[in-house]
Amino acid sequence: QLHFVESGGGLVQPGGSLRLSCVVSGFNVDQYAVGWFRQAPGKEREGIACISHSGVNTIYSDSAKGRFTISRDNADNTVNLQMNSLRSEDTGVYYCAAKPWVPTIKPDDHAYWGQGTQVTVSS
Repeated sequence: QLHFVESGGGLVQPGGSLRLSCVVSGFNVDQYAVGWFRQAPGKEREGIACISHSGVNTIYSDSAKGRFTISRDNADNTVNLQMNSLRSEDTGVYYCAAKPWVPTIKPDDHAYWGQGTQVTVSS
């Protein structure tokens, strides 16, 4: 069983930046890939980025490529998502989630989920 504490959400203007953090606790955290997912109002949950257990491999959605960067520090079990050049369509609840070993951005692949943090991009 894994537990997540997400932080860093808030209100930001278009073109601005936010840094989301997810602290993961539980058994063998370093054996899990950790990803960030977004759910916009009235839409299905979608994958944004995921990082492998080692931090070496990453995968991004097309909308995130070039704007978002995922990173992790296994020393303190933290996974961060740096979001730049934010757009109104980035608005939603952002969730941290985990699956064993190999990173994917398919929500159904991830068994463990955090509670989410709200990101609103608006002028």
